[in-house]
Amino acid sequence: MSDQAPPYAPLPLVSSLPPDPSSTPTPNPTLVLPNPGFSNKRKRTGFRRKVPSGSPAAPASSPAAPSQPPPPASAADDIIVINREPTAEAVTALTAGFPADSLTDEEIEAGVVSDVGGIEQVNYILIRNHLLCRWRETYNSWLAKEPFATLIPPHCEHLLNAAYSFLVSHSYVNFGVAPAIKERIPKEPTRPTTVVVIGAGLAGLAAARQLVAFGFKVIVLEGRKRCGGRVYTKKMEGSGRSATGDLGGSVLTGTFGNPLGIVAKQLGLPMHKIRDKCPLYRPDGSPVDPEVDKKVEITFNMLLDKSSNLRSSMGEVAVDVSLGAALETLRQTDGGISTQEEKNLFNWHLANLEYANAGLLSRLSLAFWDQDDPYDMGGDHCFLPGGNGRLVQALAENVPIVYERTVHTVRYGGDGVQVVVNGGQVYEGDMALCTVPLGVLKNGGIKFVPELPQRKLDSIKRLGFGLLNKVAMLFPHVFWSTDLDTFGHLVEDPRRRGEFFLFYSYATVAGGPLLMALVAGEAAHDFETTPPTGAVSSVLQILRGIYEPQGIEVPDPLQSVCTRWGTDSFSLGSYSHVAVGASGDDYDILAESVGDGRLFFAGEATTRRYPATMHGAFISGLREAANITVHANARVAKTKVDRSLSTNTQACATILTDLFRQPDLEFGSFSVIFGGKASDPKSPAILKVELGGQRKKNATEGAKTEQNHSNKLLFQQLQSHFNQQQQLFVYTLLSRQQAMELREVRGGDDMRLHHLCEKMGVKLVGRKGLGPGADAVIASIKAERNRSRAKPGPSKLKKSMKPNVVAS
Repeated sequence: MSDQAPPYAPLPLVSSLPPDPSSTPTPNPTLVLPNPGFSNKRKRTGFRRKVPSGSPAAPASSPAAPSQPPPPASAADDIIVINREPTAEAVTALTAGFPADSLTDEEIEAGVVSDVGGIEQVNYILIRNHLLCRWRETYNSWLAKEPFATLIPPHCEHLLNAAYSFLVSHSYVNFGVAPAIKERIPKEPTRPTTVVVIGAGLAGLAAARQLVAFGFKVIVLEGRKRCGGRVYTKKMEGSGRSATGDLGGSVLTGTFGNPLGIVAKQLGLPMHKIRDKCPLYRPDGSPVDPEVDKKVEITFNMLLDKSSNLRSSMGEVAVDVSLGAALETLRQTDGGISTQEEKNLFNWHLANLEYANAGLLSRLSLAFWDQDDPYDMGGDHCFLPGGNGRLVQALAENVPIVYERTVHTVRYGGDGVQVVVNGGQVYEGDMALCTVPLGVLKNGGIKFVPELPQRKLDSIKRLGFGLLNKVAMLFPHVFWSTDLDTFGHLVEDPRRRGEFFLFYSYATVAGGPLLMALVAGEAAHDFETTPPTGAVSSVLQILRGIYEPQGIEVPDPLQSVCTRWGTDSFSLGSYSHVAVGASGDDYDILAESVGDGRLFFAGEATTRRYPATMHGAFISGLREAANITVHANARVAKTKVDRSLSTNTQACATILTDLFRQPDLEFGSFSVIFGGKASDPKSPAILKVELGGQRKKNATEGAKTEQNHSNKLLFQQLQSHFNQQQQLFVYTLLSRQQAMELREVRGGDDMRLHHLCEKMGVKLVGRKGLGPGADAVIASIKAERNRSRAKPGPSKLKKSMKPNVVAS
C-alpha cells in the first residue's frame, strides 16, 4: 500500500455568528493557522520533493497542569480560554482530520452541540482540540476526563462531556498498544453482541481490537497463514546475513497526524525519515545531468497544474477523461520536452505518479484522481526499522484470530449474520465487518446473500484497483551509497517506464544490506508473468550498469523475493484509486453498512480521505468499530438506528448531492432547491450552507455566459473535492418564502446566518440529520426534475412534427 500528503491554506480557528446589532458585540478573535507543512500527492511520490520536517509547536503542559486557570464563569456567549496555544492545538486537530473552525458530519450527527455555528460550537471545538492535543502528547497514558474539569467553566461542562465522549467512542484518543491502554481492555466480553470480522489486515485488526476494548465478543477470520494483509514484512537470510523488508505497505506518510505513528511511538520504535536525495541514472547507468533533471521536474509539475486548470474548463466531460490523456495532450502542445533524455525523465515522473496511485494514468480520472489531497497528513515520510510487521504483531496481540479460513459466503438479515468459510464451516454472529481488499470484491470472491445493493456494486465496479510489485534482494554487503534512501533508473521504452524505476535502500532500517526495486504501471502487470530469475537478472544488470563504471563490484544476492500481488488470491492487487467515471463518492458508498446495520465494510478503499494508505485502512477499522457500537447500543435499548443510516436514506443523500449540483437559488455560501408549486410561498425547500470553505460570489452578480453555465456542474464538484480547505455542508428544511426572505438579507453570509438562526429560529444539521421528512421532499424534487427533463423541448417537438421525407 502507498502512503501520501497536501497544503492547507491558512484557516481561521473560530468564526461565530455576528452579534445582534442592538447588543454589545461579543469578542470573536480570528487566529490564522500557520501552514503545517503539507505537500500534495505529486510531491510525495517517489519522495523526491522536500517535505518540511518537524511537528507543529504545541504547549508543553499536561492535562493535569494547565498553562493558565480558566476565566471566571460568565455569560454563555463568552469564548472560553483553555490555554495560550489554541492555534497549535488547531493544527494538531487538522492533522487528525478535523476542520479548524467547524464540526465534522459525525460530530453533528452525534449532537455534540445544540446549535451549529454559534459560540457553543466555538467553545466545543476549543475543548475538543485541547483534549486531542493533550492525548497526542501523552499517548502512553489513558486520557481521563476529570483532570480537565477545572479548566472548563460550569456552563461548558456539557461540552467537555460531549467532546470526551465523541473522541473516545470514535477512537481519536485512547487507542493503540500502550500498557495503560491495554490494561483497560476487559478480560471477558461485557456485551451480548458477537461480531465476525473478515480479514486480519490493518482495518480488521484495528476494528477487532477496539471492539474487544468496547466489550464485544469478536472472532477474526483470516484466509492467510499470517495477519497483516497487504502489509507483509519478510525476513531474508543467507550466508550469515539477515534483513527484514516490507514487501507490501512500506512507508508511513504524514507523521504529524498518522495514528500508526502513535502506535509506533507507544512501542518505542524509532522512525527513519526518508531522505530527500534521490539521484537518477540513465538507461546506460550514467548519472542524469542535475540541471536537465530539474528542468523536466519543473515542466512536469507545471503540466500537472495545467491539467487542474484544464479539468476546471472542460465541464462534465472531465469526469470521463483520463489524467494520462490530459498530460499527454498538454505535453505535446507545451513543447517543453524535446530531447530523448528529457522524454525519458518525463516518463520517469509518469511512472512515479502511477506508483503513487497504483494505477495506469490512462485509467485515472482527470476530475478526481487527487480528490483526497485536502485531507492528507503532514510531516515526514518514514520507514519503520524492522518493518511494519512490528505494528501488525502488536495490534494482533490477544485478538482472537482464526487463520486459513477463506470466506466464500456471507448471509445477513434481521436475525444476524452467517459467514461460511472453506470446508463449509459456518460462523454466526450479530454483525459482520468485511475488510477484504477491493480486488476481492471486484472479482466476486465472496458471495453475499442477499446480493449487495446495486449502488454499492456500481461503486465497486467504478473504483480502480491497481498494482505495485517489488523485487527484494539481500546482498553480502552494502555497495551503494549509504547517504541516500532512494535512487531511480530511466528507460527508453515508455511502456516499460515503471520497470525497476525506483530503488529503496533498506540498509539503515532492515538490519542488513537490503535493496528493493519497485515495479509500477504497465510494467507491474507484465511483471506478474515474469520468471523470478529473469526479474532478478534484469535488476542486477541495471545495478551493474550504474556501479561497475564507478569501480564498484555488484555481487549476486544471497536471497531474492519477487512479489505477485496481482495474482495473490487474497488481494488481487495493491490498492485503490479513482478511475475514469468514478469519484470520491464511491469510497463513501463502499463504506455504507447494509442489512439495517448487520453488515459493515472497512479497508483503504472505504475512506475517501485516506485511500491507498496504511493509516487509511487503520482509521477505517476504528470508524467501523464506532458504527458497530452505535447499532449495537440501539438494539440493546430496543430502539432502531435512525433511518438516516439505512440504505434508503443513504440513497437520498446521494440524490441530494446531485440535486445541489444545479440549485434553484444561490447567494453567497447558501444554495436552495425548491419543491412543490412555485406559486405556493409555503411550499418546501431545502437549504444548504457551506461552512469553512471559500466563499462563492453571489450568483446574481453579473451576467453568466453560456460557457460559464455549461461548466457549472463540474465546477461545483471540483470545488467540493479540490478546495484546499476542509469544508462542511449543513442543511435545513424551510419554506420557499423563508428562502426568498433570506436571500434579501444584506451584510453578507454572516448576517444571513445570524438571521437564519436567530431571527427565523432555524437549526442547521448535518446531511444525515434532515430526517425522513426531508427524504420525501428530496424524492419529490428529484421526480419533478426527471419529469421536466422528460418533456421534449421546442426543437424535439418540431422534429417530431416533421413529416417523413423519402429521398428520390
